[in-house]
Amino acid sequence: MNERILIVEGITDKKKINKVLKTPVEILCTHGTLGVERMEELILDHNLDHRPVFILVDEDDSGNKLRKQLTSELPHAAHIYVDKAFREVAATPEHELARALLSHHFQVKPVYLI
Repeated sequence: MNERILIVEGITDKKKINKVLKTPVEILCTHGTLGVERMEELILDHNLDHRPVFILVDEDDSGNKLRKQLTSELPHAAHIYVDKAFREVAATPEHELARALLSHHFQVKPVYLI
């Protein structure tokens, strides 16, 4: 199982991303920063050390803290960023989110690229 996996902070982020994606992708919600045990659980349960991992979190203090934490545990992960003007993934317009995902070769619904 070498499928890509996307890590986000919350359920609203996951719903917004699923709306934009053309093909399903496994999305993990962290619900904020993770304790050591929960982080290890995620890595083992989802085989994160051996899969292409993408991190898409809010552009705020808690998102930056989570990004830093995930980076130290998953140094091979690629980072996807939303414009700082929107701060939150859930507040990012669909077309902006689609562009960010497309830049990392995720298949997005064409309607969001217009």
